[in-house]
Amino acid sequence: MLRKMSTNAASKEVSGNSQLPIDTILIGECVERMNELPEDSVDLIFADPPYNLQLENGLTRPDQSKVDAVDDHWDQFDSFAHYDRFTREWMSAARRILKPNGAIWVIGSYHNIFRVGTVLQNLKFWVLNDVIWRKSNPMPNFRGTRFTNAHETLIWAGKSQKSKVTFNYEALKLSNDDTQMRSDWLFPICTGGERLKDKNDQKVHPTQKPESLLYRIITGTTKPGDIILDPFFGTGTTGAVAKKLGRHFIGIEREGDYINAALKRIAAIKPHSSESIKTTPSKRAAPRVAFGSLVEQGLVTPGTKLIDAKQKFTAVVRIDGSLKCGEHQGSIHKVGALVQGAEACNGWTFWHVKSQSKLKSIDEFRTQVRARMEKVSA
Repeated sequence: MLRKMSTNAASKEVSGNSQLPIDTILIGECVERMNELPEDSVDLIFADPPYNLQLENGLTRPDQSKVDAVDDHWDQFDSFAHYDRFTREWMSAARRILKPNGAIWVIGSYHNIFRVGTVLQNLKFWVLNDVIWRKSNPMPNFRGTRFTNAHETLIWAGKSQKSKVTFNYEALKLSNDDTQMRSDWLFPICTGGERLKDKNDQKVHPTQKPESLLYRIITGTTKPGDIILDPFFGTGTTGAVAKKLGRHFIGIEREGDYINAALKRIAAIKPHSSESIKTTPSKRAAPRVAFGSLVEQGLVTPGTKLIDAKQKFTAVVRIDGSLKCGEHQGSIHKVGALVQGAEACNGWTFWHVKSQSKLKSIDEFRTQVRARMEKVSA
């Protein structure tokens, strides 16, 4: 029987799978708790494991005052071999419960991320990206003996090379002022009102992650209703953001102080509305529309002249949806590539029609057809 504490009045369960508790914190060791969950049952795993910082004598400032560093018992391991064994055990358990098209995010510092990455690949996860979280307000290097450690590394990996993971490319691009999202992210560390404090005004958890970091991960790589598992739940940042964004979570934590803080924190969260949690759909996920169907529906008539944006090439539309441009003939993509001497071309964005002295992309006609298809299916 799973020992659990729900963030709601009672533990909820996913429809069709009575063994999978959601929106719940499972109490205990992460490997043991994950082994009790069904195989292939979660969509995403976000893991913030111990970093094994190896702080033997703590940290002090130049004035000899003590730095509030990570020296908790859960971050202490006897050796690298001990840490590697711990990593293999929790990561193997995580892999078992991840759906075939699921993905995992792991965050770490230079102390552990390379060892974590090795285990990840040895277990046949497929690395998709490494992401640098660059801290806008990092802790300085007090001794002046090294570079200021101003970043942490995240690894994003699919369960296997064949996994069709969720990636909301268009949504991330829009959130980045219509520019493709890069793999270096700038966020401040968790401070101010977001930082959870105890009754003595001390940090509840030394490595509490900022919600902004999880916000980008969850909006970018999950869908509403997905289940996110966090095996090192801490004070519940993953659960808090998941609840806001209309996702479900399963947290695993053994430390009572962290669990109590997480329960209180998540209970106070008000989810965003069902409409506001929707993200811009990926163009790859949109219904396929052939250029010939535009001709069949009369949106583009045979004999229409298509022009590129620089008005350098002109092609004529034929009744079967093919194009003719000089000696070149074929699809909108093939002819677009041939006239440019290129290996490939996206004909939808390359070709335009002239309307009232203005160029109009033929992709706008495809958008009209897709809107009709969505209206019919609704």
